[in-house]
Amino acid sequence: MIFIPITLIKDVTMNFKSLFSQATLGDIPLSHRIVMAPLTRCRSSQPGDIPNDLNADYYQQRSSAALIVSEATYIHPQGKGYAFTPGIHSQDQIQGWKKVTDAVHSQNGHIFMQLWHVGRVSHSALQVDNQLPVAPSAIAVEGQAFTEQGMLDFEVPRALELSEIPSIVEQYRQAAINAKQAEFDGIEIHAANGYLLDQFLKDGTNKRGDIYGGSIENRTRLVLEVAQAVTAVWGGSRVGIRISPTGTFNSMSDSNPQALFNYLVDKLNQFNLAYVHVVERFGDAPTQEFDFFALRQHFNGAYIANGGYTGESAEQSLNDKQSDFVAFGVPFIANPDLPERLKQGAILNQADPDTFYGGDAKGYTDYPSL
Repeated sequence: MIFIPITLIKDVTMNFKSLFSQATLGDIPLSHRIVMAPLTRCRSSQPGDIPNDLNADYYQQRSSAALIVSEATYIHPQGKGYAFTPGIHSQDQIQGWKKVTDAVHSQNGHIFMQLWHVGRVSHSALQVDNQLPVAPSAIAVEGQAFTEQGMLDFEVPRALELSEIPSIVEQYRQAAINAKQAEFDGIEIHAANGYLLDQFLKDGTNKRGDIYGGSIENRTRLVLEVAQAVTAVWGGSRVGIRISPTGTFNSMSDSNPQALFNYLVDKLNQFNLAYVHVVERFGDAPTQEFDFFALRQHFNGAYIANGGYTGESAEQSLNDKQSDFVAFGVPFIANPDLPERLKQGAILNQADPDTFYGGDAKGYTDYPSL
């Protein structure tokens, strides 16, 4: 789930020359540089966590984004962590997502699917046969899980056996195939915000003693194996990855994030990925010192900046060569025509946090366009 402060753009016309310049992302030509960030909204149809017509309307309304990254979509029943979130492991889910991609493509939009395994950020109430969630190590996350039975305290997860990890990689590969069947334009690997891949990356959650734990080389191994598996399906130019080097959401920490993530993006270059999507700031949470520009210099593809940007700060980031694209989250919830509003210098609709997660069309598809 995404928690970002709500901000309003001042009613002042500004020449966003860089923000509205043409660019190519991977092999996709785009008319501007405003990306819609993945936003969990918990509105899939039940039973089965299947995308529906209302979801298709929501994404279609926001098709003027240069690229939409879908809400986080769990790749396997074991990877589910929140009630009413969509999956991509069943034929019904594939067909549901096809409604969404058709709706976006009807407006000449582009959409990538974000592939998600939550790891320990789940609860036995959300798992098949009430099994414990899995993680690199048996360390619980603080807080509560959002389940069909309400909010429940997180449990101590079960540490994955070494023999189980190839099946995790296979889940990502199959999800990549399923996303292609649903006619997405590409995929984004979710390796951020304290979910399974991030849990393997960071030493605050990864205490393993095998080849997936300990050194930076070992802790990045699973992410690199996943990248290899999904690029074999899509090719690197249609794959991106999301990371949150300094993120503390979901009880995350690392002793040396600069070394870890510089190493990771160096190694990711072998797959010729379209982009790295970097969560530079997450809500009001404090962050460690981190040189994001240095990270960008280690990566050969495009850099998508994310973290409470306004039109003005996004333009500045592009002008200063700090980023190639800028992703917006909450502003897209309340402003389906966000690019046009930014171009005109219009005041943004204010989002209603009470309708972010779950519900119906209210606070979902009823925000007005200009």
